[in-house]
Amino acid sequence: MRGLIASIAILGLVGLAVGVSAQAVTEAPVLATVTAQLIAVSVLNGTVDYGILSVSTSKNTISPSQTQTATNDSNVTAKLNIKSSDAVGGVNWDLAATAAADAFTHEFSVDGGTNWTAFSPDNITYSTLNASVAAGGTQAFDLRIGTPISVSDNVQKTITVTVQATTP
Repeated sequence: MRGLIASIAILGLVGLAVGVSAQAVTEAPVLATVTAQLIAVSVLNGTVDYGILSVSTSKNTISPSQTQTATNDSNVTAKLNIKSSDAVGGVNWDLAATAAADAFTHEFSVDGGTNWTAFSPDNITYSTLNASVAAGGTQAFDLRIGTPISVSDNVQKTITVTVQATTP
């Protein structure tokens, strides 16, 4: 019986020794970094002066050059969108698909005036200026206005063209 108790005691000590060595802990670090995504756009020069125009005429920013340049100030590739407002001041002019009384057309071009895209008359819907501009990249564009066929006043109008940056 003594031999059996001694054998059990020795096996218990061996099990304890094995259990202690199995409890050892090691560590290894994992370094994680993160940068917040920034979506931003700026426009240079940001001002267009169409001047004094007759009714039923058009004018663009190509000559004399008032070409605008949108810069993707984001830290990622961005999609650039564009929209136009109505012309406000005095009796407002509505942005329209075709010129009418106190209604004007407004378009943009990204290829120097070879092709023109009409702004959406709803003043809400953006058009794509460029679907993919790298961080720090630019997109030049020109504008063209078509004046109303008749106007209610000769007060200077202001049109806001908005360029938006989003994720593609």
